[in-house]
Amino acid sequence: MKHGFVKVAAATPMVRVADTTYNAEQIIECMHKAKEENVRVLVFPELCITGYTCGDLFLQNTLLTSAKESLIKIVRATNDLNMVVVVGLPMMKLGNLYNVAAVIFEDKLLGIVPKYNIPNYSEFYEARYFGVGNKKVEYIDILEEKNVPFGTNLLFRCSNMQDLVIAAEICEDVWVPIPPSSHHALAGATMIVNPSASNETTGKDIYRRDLVSFQSASTVSAYIYASAGEGESTSDVVFSGHNIIAENGSVLKEAPRFVNDITIAEVDIQKIISERRRISTFYTSNDENYTFVEFTMTAGKEEERIETPLTRRFDRTPFVPNDKNQRDKRCEEILNIQALGLKKRLTHIGCKNAVLGISGGLDSTLALLVMVKAYDMMGLDRSNIISVTMPCFGTTDRTYNNAVTLTKKLDATLKEIPIKEAVLLHLRDIGHDVNIHDITYENAQARERTQILMNVANQVNGIVVGTGDMSELALGWATYNGDHMSMYGVNASVPKTLVRYLVAYYAETIEDKELEAILLDVLDTPVSPELLPPKDGQISQKTEDLVGPYELHDFFLYYIMRFGFTPSKIFRMARIAFEGEYEDAIIYKWLNTFYRRFFSQQFKRNCLPDGPKVGSVAVSPRGDLRMPSDASSTIWIKELEQIGENYGII
Repeated sequence: MKHGFVKVAAATPMVRVADTTYNAEQIIECMHKAKEENVRVLVFPELCITGYTCGDLFLQNTLLTSAKESLIKIVRATNDLNMVVVVGLPMMKLGNLYNVAAVIFEDKLLGIVPKYNIPNYSEFYEARYFGVGNKKVEYIDILEEKNVPFGTNLLFRCSNMQDLVIAAEICEDVWVPIPPSSHHALAGATMIVNPSASNETTGKDIYRRDLVSFQSASTVSAYIYASAGEGESTSDVVFSGHNIIAENGSVLKEAPRFVNDITIAEVDIQKIISERRRISTFYTSNDENYTFVEFTMTAGKEEERIETPLTRRFDRTPFVPNDKNQRDKRCEEILNIQALGLKKRLTHIGCKNAVLGISGGLDSTLALLVMVKAYDMMGLDRSNIISVTMPCFGTTDRTYNNAVTLTKKLDATLKEIPIKEAVLLHLRDIGHDVNIHDITYENAQARERTQILMNVANQVNGIVVGTGDMSELALGWATYNGDHMSMYGVNASVPKTLVRYLVAYYAETIEDKELEAILLDVLDTPVSPELLPPKDGQISQKTEDLVGPYELHDFFLYYIMRFGFTPSKIFRMARIAFEGEYEDAIIYKWLNTFYRRFFSQQFKRNCLPDGPKVGSVAVSPRGDLRMPSDASSTIWIKELEQIGENYGII
């Protein structure tokens, strides 16, 4: 359970209706299979010890007694499994029969959770047999198990991973307007288990999947849904074993229907806690009506040494929409957000002219496309967009020609202002040797360009639109009061991987083939500030050679900003995501670089110009990143050093 990952499973065993001995054997067999996979929480279907479809046999003492005996047999079989097991059965209490979930751990019956919402319609006549479960916790004896807590308001907390708090609801409970799990989550539950017996009808699986997914999102929790399958009576209905494991709105794993199987996935409890911490309206409270039952997971020596392999995968580009069917919609949405942000600013100040520096690179290309969209929205002539190219020492023919042609194809006004002589004069004035290609040499060009843009904007009574993206801002890869500054930054919350994606989308959907060719060449051009002289006419200064691959940095940025994950957890996830692409030492090197630059460059982000937020992560000092410029990175760097030692990298 390192880093908050908990391996969970939903199992559908083969059952025989009313044969509790056989069913218990099948359940125990599934438990041992799950043990081999290092599962820590295993959930079985509703009434699985007897079978859900017993009908009036639920009124027979023989069945009820045998069910209790089989439960105790299952309890004893959990010894040394180090696994929370949840099974369903009918149980008597004070003369009433209840449909319950028994929660078991290490040879101990932790508690009994009764079903609260009892259906009595169509093929489900549970009210004929079962009573409504009590919320208030009472204590009962079940054969040799004494003082077992019984009630819906039970929370099972792992004492050595206190964020893991398990609560149960049963089948119909999740189908009602306000499920018990909503109250459980507000009382502190981070994992909801649901032993269920949901029959199959055409199309019901889609609704069921959405229901479980939505409830996991509503409760900001992990949700393990285990449903009855083959073996149940088919007199009137069929059960498909549709098991679902969801996490905060995302379905992590889903069983193929009509196959009894064990569905396994790892849920991220740390991620759930991080999300709840971020959502200020998710109020958990110490509800005195709930009873906590503690249990302690153990780890043998071998388990302590070996990191449990994760089966869940991590997208290499978390900022980029991964649903290709939704690509057009998502890209248009992002471009509209950017364009509407700029439109509002221009409209508010009564400005018809806007200026940007066009370099022929990705960022300025996207910014120009956004400006064109904003001007079309406002019904303004695109010629009011002043696109300024400012060639200097590092400018190549490739980027220059792309900048010029792109501007003309989009009907903006092109202005060419070479800055070489101005920069040489400035370097001479401050006594800097032009042959020393250091930070002064580079930043003199960036600031000269910004000065020109600002003054051109004054000339036309307009504003400067910034082109820098979020990845550069996170790394501080911008010249302070140079390209770092503008009146409105349209790309400020768009990371480099998403910039590339948006430009590619535009290229693929544009009808003008010449414009498409230009955009595709921009995409193929190495990312560079072009501040150093080219070699043989080619770009000599490649950003990703200097600060690292943007796909890595965007991966780091997403999980640091979105969930506050630790360096060791992000390193672990990156190793999985980029397996075969980057060696551990490379990932470690650039993760180290990211943290050092992220902390040291905050002073630049603390005076950023305005810009629209397009996704769940941004670095605006007025919104998502209110961080002091002089915060210490010591504890993060210390953890990074420990990672290096653990993996033999340093």
